Amino acid sequence: MQSKVESLENLLRTSAPVVIAYSGGVDSAYLLAVAHKTLGNRMLGVIADSPSLPRQSLADALELAKQIGAPVEVIRTDEMQDENYTGNPMNRCYFCKSELFQKLNQLAAERKFAAIAYGENADDMQVVRPGRQAATEFSIVAPLRDAGMTKAEIREQSRALGLPTADAPAQPCLSSRIPHGTPVTTTALGMIEKGEALVRSLGFRVFRVRHIVEGEGRYLARVQISPEEMGRLEPLNGSLVAGLTALGYQSVEIDPAGYRSPA
Repeated sequence: MQSKVESLENLLRTSAPVVIAYSGGVDSAYLLAVAHKTLGNRMLGVIADSPSLPRQSLADALELAKQIGAPVEVIRTDEMQDENYTGNPMNRCYFCKSELFQKLNQLAAERKFAAIAYGENADDMQVVRPGRQAATEFSIVAPLRDAGMTKAEIREQSRALGLPTADAPAQPCLSSRIPHGTPVTTTALGMIEKGEALVRSLGFRVFRVRHIVEGEGRYLARVQISPEEMGRLEPLNGSLVAGLTALGYQSVEIDPAGYRSPA
């Protein structure tokens, strides 16, 4: 493990000065922390803000960066202006990442940064990720991946650094709750964000609120809760359904299979 950490640090030194694409998630938080420790002021974390990012996630990411002591800026991305993105095709993430990397590329050129890094890890190479194509097109570096660090190892090292993200569940963007082929709209994203905030307020930790369009102005909330937490659901079911109905969902469905994170 130590050799992988040293490799990561060397890769960051080689890339410096570097912009870190930071989201506040497990991988990018660890990358930000190591980059700051290794490079000092020769790095900058940048968070992309758009309607697909929950307000609480943005606040948490900024607070974490403050705890780490790393410089972080927020930029606005405009993927919602791209019909290729809002049409919600299977490769939606490609268009999102293209928009992000274009904005980061411009910032890096203006500020004389030598490279842009993002948090892809070694495990990510085992799955199809449309955003990887965008990263390749923009020559974005992936030091965690290139150092051979897996998700489990990143969690382990995050724990050693005292990062609160060490055991955090995955939190992809809100658009991922909308089935491919169903348009991504600000209305849908707002309903999902409020719906998931409600589920979180009831004490659940790992879950999704899937946004299903049943017809013109008719929406179904399909709630998926981790199997480990399903036992707590019954006494809270009434509050959950009432809360989601108040947000504009005409139907609420509890997925009996629960939520399982993708491989």
